[in-house]
Amino acid sequence: MKILDGSELVSYIKERQLKQVRALRMSWRIIPRLAIVRTGENSVIDVYVRLKSIYGEDILVEVDVYNPSDDELINQINLLNNDENVHGIIVQLPLSNPDLTDTAINAITSTKDVDGLGADSSFTPATATAINWLLAGYNVNLYDKKIAIVGNGRLVGASLAKLWNNSGLDISVYDDKTTDLKTALAPAEVIITATGVPGLIKGDMIRQKAVVVDAGTSSEHGKIIGDLAKDVRNRQDLTITPEKGGVGSLTVSALFDNVIIAARKIADKSGQQDT
Repeated sequence: MKILDGSELVSYIKERQLKQVRALRMSWRIIPRLAIVRTGENSVIDVYVRLKSIYGEDILVEVDVYNPSDDELINQINLLNNDENVHGIIVQLPLSNPDLTDTAINAITSTKDVDGLGADSSFTPATATAINWLLAGYNVNLYDKKIAIVGNGRLVGASLAKLWNNSGLDISVYDDKTTDLKTALAPAEVIITATGVPGLIKGDMIRQKAVVVDAGTSSEHGKIIGDLAKDVRNRQDLTITPEKGGVGSLTVSALFDNVIIAARKIADKSGQQDT
């Protein structure tokens, strides 16, 4: 078994990002700032918000968390859109009222939509970037491979499918409601799963020597778990993400890369105005 450990790559990325942020602070007097907007109470969201806040501290990016009511959600986003000291805004999903998701995400101005989820966002979605980084970091070649994406959600499946379709890769998209998923996945040499259904992908669904990336997240007894059944990890022939430290840590890195890019664009614009 070969492990695709995203946490091994994070330290190199953070070192680069810290240098970039220091340059922005020292040379341009720009302090990169990320605003996280969430609603309600959710233990899984608490974990992700905390991880992002800690990551921001490590690379000197300011992270502010807002928890407006449903009625004040869009107004809060608009205030942040108009705050020139805020370079990136994300809506931490799921919202307490999922019906507000599309409206909230698309309310973020395109140049600050660092999660890349809005219709007009200037950025590649963070999770799609993270999966690309992970596979590239371990020299997994995707061209001429049959690729299956299981899950078509906004955060992972849909954005990754769009990115890879645009790159000319051979992909098929399924979900947890696909009839006979075992047969559907049989030809797949690379499987990306992100349904949030614990144990959906069983060991006998995966071909020999496949590459498997588990980007699914759900909460069970206070723990965040993925889509892979336990027997998958008994397979010694697979190239696979670990239970912890696979895609998630790199997704946070990719998000902050977008924040730094947004801040850098402000610096570049400022430099052009000065000349």
